[in-house]
Amino acid sequence: MARPSPYPPELRERAVRMVAEIRPNYPTEWAAMKAVAAKLGIGAAETVRTWVRKSQVDAGQLPGVTSEEAAEMKRLKAENAELRRANEILKAASAFFASMSGCWRSAGGHGPKSPLVVSP
Repeated sequence: MARPSPYPPELRERAVRMVAEIRPNYPTEWAAMKAVAAKLGIGAAETVRTWVRKSQVDAGQLPGVTSEEAAEMKRLKAENAELRRANEILKAASAFFASMSGCWRSAGGHGPKSPLVVSP
């Protein structure tokens, strides 16, 4: 599980907006990202670059998996894992009850052939 970001979402949004606003003042987008990171006290310009790219994907400006799609995939994977666990439990229960079926009388299926003894 990923650790939570030390940067609040508002700071991320502000950094992305600032890069877009000051980009014309710099020779490259990377230079603008470095300047924004320095101004906002963000440890690495790569962090700002990641936020900008994620914002561009979410806006449809770049191809890729959007944040919403990534969250949905994560939810579906967790649900799939839970269903697999439940399926394994049901298979084990089914096998257990199938093995117990020999204990029941064939005539009418009422009660065990021999008394059930439970050890402590």
